[in-house]
Order: sequence, then structure tokens, then C-alpha cells
Amino acid sequence: QVQLVESGGGLVQAGGSLRLSCRPSGSIFSITAMAWYRQAPGKQRELVARITSYGSTNYADSVKGRFTISRDNAKNTVYLQMNSLKPEDTAVYYCNVDELHGYKDYWGQGTQVTVSS
Repeated sequence: QVQLVESGGGLVQAGGSLRLSCRPSGSIFSITAMAWYRQAPGKQRELVARITSYGSTNYADSVKGRFTISRDNAKNTVYLQMNSLKPEDTAVYYCNVDELHGYKDYWGQGTQVTVSS
């Protein structure tokens, strides 16, 4: 059973930076895209950023210009560089891998990001 291994969450002051990383624990046949979602208390899970196997990216409007998603294909690892963090970025961040255009979805266990004001 392949799992997604996340790291990099934590507590940071507003204006600070964090870098999240995520990689599968085993082999995934064909990765279509890798993404980061987040869920704040009392809110629905939302897409933060997504990167396809071709390198195309898209971001939530709320993080454009502050967050950058990138991918190391050799390591099958996806990163989320988060700069200029705001208290409203506080949430549990989840890594997601889309295998073969929706054939299977993988989710990480979630990593807490807390931004203090």
C-alpha cells in the first residue's frame, strides 16, 4: 500500500516562510498531477496548488504570488514553498497524488501549519 509521506509543517510568525514536501513511500504507475490541499477548522478542504506531470501549475487566488509548488521528478517529490505567511493560512495541509487521470487518488496524513499574528 503506497502512502504519501509529508514533512515541513510547523508554527511560524506572520510574514515567515515554511516549505512542505511530500513523496510516495513506493512506486506509483503514472502520476498525472501532484497537489496540496488545506483544511482549516470548520471549513471545507480546498485546493492550494497543483502541478501536472508536464509542469503546468495552478494556484488558489489567496496564495498566488506567495506560494510556489514545484516537483522533483527524479525523486517523485512535490514541494510547497510558502512565503509571506498569514494567520489565515493556518490549516492542515494535505498532499494529493492523482494517478492516471483520476484512476486512483492518494492522500497524505496531513501536516499542521500554524501562523501566529
